[in-house]
Amino acid sequence: MFFKKKLLPEGSLSAKSWTKLRRNKTAVFSMIVVLAAIIVSILGYLITPDSSPFANDQHLEIAAQKPGFSVQIIKIRKNEPDKDCNLLRLIAYGCNSKHITIPISSYAFHNDEIVILPYDAAGNRGEISYTFKLADVIFPLSDTSRKALSSPVLADLNRESVNPDIAKMREQIVKSNISKKNFLLGTDRFGRDVLSQLMIGTRVSLSVGFISVLISLVLGIFLGALAGFFRGRTDDVIIWFINVIWSIPTLLLVIAITFALGKGFWQVFIAVGLTMWVEVARVVRGQILSLREMDFVEAARALGFKNKRIIIRHILPNTMGPVIVISAANFASAILIEAGLSFLGIGVQPPMPSWGTMVKENYAYIILDNPWLAILPGICIMLLVLAFMLIGNGLRDALDVKAGSQA
Repeated sequence: MFFKKKLLPEGSLSAKSWTKLRRNKTAVFSMIVVLAAIIVSILGYLITPDSSPFANDQHLEIAAQKPGFSVQIIKIRKNEPDKDCNLLRLIAYGCNSKHITIPISSYAFHNDEIVILPYDAAGNRGEISYTFKLADVIFPLSDTSRKALSSPVLADLNRESVNPDIAKMREQIVKSNISKKNFLLGTDRFGRDVLSQLMIGTRVSLSVGFISVLISLVLGIFLGALAGFFRGRTDDVIIWFINVIWSIPTLLLVIAITFALGKGFWQVFIAVGLTMWVEVARVVRGQILSLREMDFVEAARALGFKNKRIIIRHILPNTMGPVIVISAANFASAILIEAGLSFLGIGVQPPMPSWGTMVKENYAYIILDNPWLAILPGICIMLLVLAFMLIGNGLRDALDVKAGSQA
């Protein structure tokens, strides 16, 4: 133990910062939360209970059901040609199901038909029933299926007696087409799975945060480096521009840019990113103003290095600590702004799920008997924003060289 402590002060700054960060339990727990969100976002529809595009499989019969709700469903084969859906497409966009799913209360077989009673939350039964041919439930309506229906194997389907072929189809339907579906977090007002909506909404929030922070870093570092290194008229012009952008309320500026670019997924990225670069630029400018007179910069000038190389290879790496901390805070701000825009209806557009959209669609249920429909996405927003803020605080403490040297 003594040997390890002796070597610690002589280690690299990044190693000591990482050691300090690991000792911060709240920051470590926050990183675990963010890592879990990233994994959910990457896997996407591969792990969601509803793998249809936008997790938009709607069943009005089971709308606004409580968490833990379960119902029996039957899958009816669609009369559509099968579309190829590989693993990458499933993860990225989801795949349309080959079946139509119907929540049911009960079912019964009659000769070569199945009679189902749709699920009724009010408990009313026997008023409406649907009848399907067994072959229609199992097979798609295609040329191959038509040949199969006219073949001797299935030629006796219309007979009153239950032949072995009908018995096999009944057994196949019970085994493969009828199942019990659980909704761990219930359903929304359209009968969609809330858990699937929340999981895909994670992808939207993280995507907006990542791309917006990337845009803000590119603009902020570029303009801040120009202002801090060259000073003079360049600095005056950039600082004036920064102050103008800074004086405009962020949400109003984002709304104005969104209206100019149009509503949509990618427009939100650009709008949020174009409003978050000013803080990065101010910090980078301040850091470079203090670093440009250091001895290593003078040595680089004496060696004849160009300004571009001095800025990129010698000055900017020494400003990354504060920039990383600001990026974590900006990530949290981007998530909040995206949720606010979606709540106002000018962010991500339906049917793409977003936490802000989910709050907007279900906030009226807060005073009714289903408050979790709005509370759950609100909790997700709070947890992810809090995680990024705590990570930012942990990085600030870990990258504080003076505090580390005193400790």
